[in-house]
Amino acid sequence: MSAQPSVLVVEDDVHIAHVLGFMLERQGYRVIHVADGRAAVQHVVSQPAPDLVLLDVMLPYVDGFEIVGLIRAQAGWEAVPVLMLTAKNTERDTVRALDAGANDFIIKPFQPQELLARLRRFLAVS
Repeated sequence: MSAQPSVLVVEDDVHIAHVLGFMLERQGYRVIHVADGRAAVQHVVSQPAPDLVLLDVMLPYVDGFEIVGLIRAQAGWEAVPVLMLTAKNTERDTVRALDAGANDFIIKPFQPQELLARLRRFLAVS
């Protein structure tokens, strides 16, 4: 892991993306943001893996469930921790995210300190 861990944020809501970017950069993370599923797919297949992915479930073009499947199948990305963010708070969605390969699942609106604690947990072991 690099001195400054990188976090890929896949989030189509501009406000949430801005808040996440601000929060993460203040904690010393390097943030890479893509705003929709198509851009996320392009990033996964063409760029080196980050240290962690924060992935929204509901995205334009390609949803988060498909993207986490792609991440798990992409050489060099297979072990990257993926935390999925969603406004959907149902057991079915949680199970679907975990079954797709997500490491954790965070419900929006999230608590910033809880999100950062979950992030640190995954980055500490990678």
